[in-house]
Amino acid sequence: MSTPENTPENEPQEGFVDPGLADHRPRRADVEPKANKRAERQVAALFGLSVVGTVIALWAYFTKDAGDGGDVATIQSVNMWIGLGIALAMAGIGFGAIHWAKTLMRDHEMVEERHELRSSDEAREGAIQNLKDGAEDSGIGSTGTKRRSVLKGSLITAVAIAPLAVLVPQIGNMGGDWNISKFRHTLWGPGVRLARDPDGELIKASDVTMGSVFHVIPEGLNDLDHHHKMVEKAKAVVLLVRLDPADMKPVAGREDWSFDGIIAYSKICTHVGCPVALYEQQTHHLLCPCHQSTFDVADGAKVVFGPAKRPLPQLPIAVDDEGYIVAQNDFDEPIGASYWDRLKGDGSSADVEEGSH
Repeated sequence: MSTPENTPENEPQEGFVDPGLADHRPRRADVEPKANKRAERQVAALFGLSVVGTVIALWAYFTKDAGDGGDVATIQSVNMWIGLGIALAMAGIGFGAIHWAKTLMRDHEMVEERHELRSSDEAREGAIQNLKDGAEDSGIGSTGTKRRSVLKGSLITAVAIAPLAVLVPQIGNMGGDWNISKFRHTLWGPGVRLARDPDGELIKASDVTMGSVFHVIPEGLNDLDHHHKMVEKAKAVVLLVRLDPADMKPVAGREDWSFDGIIAYSKICTHVGCPVALYEQQTHHLLCPCHQSTFDVADGAKVVFGPAKRPLPQLPIAVDDEGYIVAQNDFDEPIGASYWDRLKGDGSSADVEEGSH
């Protein structure tokens, strides 16, 4: 067996020499007072842009609100302007902070050798001094108050009011208060007929064939003005399915809530309120497309997969003398995602389930 020749590739390699750090190159803002002032103005302008974004979001919410019934184009315009305002508010703070760090804060290379878990007292004092020097160099420190007062003031203003662009519309959409009782009831009630979504055509039991699926709204919903129609529809939408009665496992106490295999459940996912509308006929499973929560329609719409923690609320139905499918009553529990005191006031304890936000 021959041995490899003593080629350069096989010769032992010497260790690499630490090249060290490259020579520090000062930035223009470090050596030119005009460039430094210009960078300050640019940072302040970016923080000011954040303030403008917040003002735009609030302006869109208060002045472009769909007070005339809320047509789709107006709602889209409001959402677009609020979104642009929030984007400007967040981007202004982010880009302003980055530009501040890259042009005005200290950029000298610093090397710290690895040491024991606890540094020496001298090293700890040095680290604290470095932090103080960095704060002072950035203008945050006490002696830099005058030099960086515009930057600090604009940053604090932008950060302080930016959350308003998100919080004000949310509180406003709650009607200006935190009254949650409005979410407990829908348009469903005794004798309300089931209608197709969106045309409002009434549904007879004979129309529902085995395995078919209907997207359902309450009769009369389309007669409401657009704004109230959208609000009520968001709570009352239902999925109607017909199964083989032999495959069904009715929940105790709900044996008469369906009719000849026809059963109805809320379309609002109990995780975060997305519409559950993907039905798999062979397994009788309903899938939420947002986070893949899966519900078994044949077994009380209980959760078989995903983050949802509660079954879909069931709408009790019957058939009237004319053969139309009607609701026996409203849902026996609030629809949709969990919230504080979800069941309080309905004769039940507050909702304390975990994992559903």
